[in-house]
Amino acid sequence: MQTKIKPALALYQPDIAGNTGTLLRLSACMGTQLHIIAPAGFRTDDRNLKRAGMDYLSLAQLTKHDDFAAFEEWRKTQARRLILLTTKASNSYIDFEYKNSDILMLGRESSGVPDKVAQTADERIIIPMNEEARSINMAITGAMVLGEALRQTNSF
Repeated sequence: MQTKIKPALALYQPDIAGNTGTLLRLSACMGTQLHIIAPAGFRTDDRNLKRAGMDYLSLAQLTKHDDFAAFEEWRKTQARRLILLTTKASNSYIDFEYKNSDILMLGRESSGVPDKVAQTADERIIIPMNEEARSINMAITGAMVLGEALRQTNSF
């Protein structure tokens, strides 16, 4: 029996173990893949990662990529569309039309993604927010956008 492909999350060089653990737990609960593009700012045995992920880490569909080039090579062989979540976009995540094969990429908490990585994205989307605010927490952003992608693709 083949498992249905669902939208997935990708974390570009995440800095904060707790955010990654939270998104691993979300991915486990939603039955979606989570990709971590190294290097991360923490070790995978970090206690904050384990605490945020609780006992769900063993259920997570986690794939680690050595670097962005390795991730891109994998993505192209899988024909997956890369959607970058960024504050430098104009297309709202609610108005965007998701596909089951989408990879939703979140940048580093400290600096987002470099321009060369952003340029590889097939699409860029934003969560509209108060103009005086700089950004929303990465784990919350991932949850909001993954939820909308799963809703639109009937993947719950």
